[in-house]
Amino acid sequence: MEHARPLPTHLARRYLGWKATSFAENESWYRHLAQQGQHPRAMMISCCDSRVHTAALFNAEAGEFFTHRNIANLIPPYEPDGGKHGTSAAIEFAVTSLKVAHLIVTGHSACGGARGCLDMCTGHAPELEAPHSFLGRWLDILRPGYERIKDIPDETAKLRAIERQTVIVSLDNLMTFPFIEAAVKDGRLTLHGLWIDIGSGRLEQFESARNGFVPI
Repeated sequence: MEHARPLPTHLARRYLGWKATSFAENESWYRHLAQQGQHPRAMMISCCDSRVHTAALFNAEAGEFFTHRNIANLIPPYEPDGGKHGTSAAIEFAVTSLKVAHLIVTGHSACGGARGCLDMCTGHAPELEAPHSFLGRWLDILRPGYERIKDIPDETAKLRAIERQTVIVSLDNLMTFPFIEAAVKDGRLTLHGLWIDIGSGRLEQFESARNGFVPI
């Protein structure tokens, strides 16, 4: 592959610093993980946004969370159509092979994906509506969430609402997977929805009984 290049110097130096400090201090744990395999209790699905560091929210160590990140932490509905389904494949592996007990979907404030869906659905982002836009077709997953909040008059409140809809739509779609539905009904798996405010650090969780998010 002639286009691949060595890492930038500053990243290589940071790796060497990690190897000499954090790794060296926990080398026995990393060797244990390498030899015994992974046995995470939970899967975390969150946004690709570089400001969202979900493992850090729980002071998680290596091996604790099986993680998957994508644009706007979206989960598509169950569609076994022979396409390339990275998110669905990760969920299948976590639930059927790793047998995680908890599946956590985490949305966040200032989500560019949520903003993009809002713009697309209101006709302000024609580039996302183009058939060849990978991003636009991905954000189509969130359209049912937009339909629920489209009549909110205040734009800031509407954006906050669709950010939370990224979580609600994903939780709804999870239950369209037969192996998810069976695991939830059998009590082998619980689903959780979170939303984090990046600036304040406030974390909210979705409560079905209240049909909304409440602070933790």
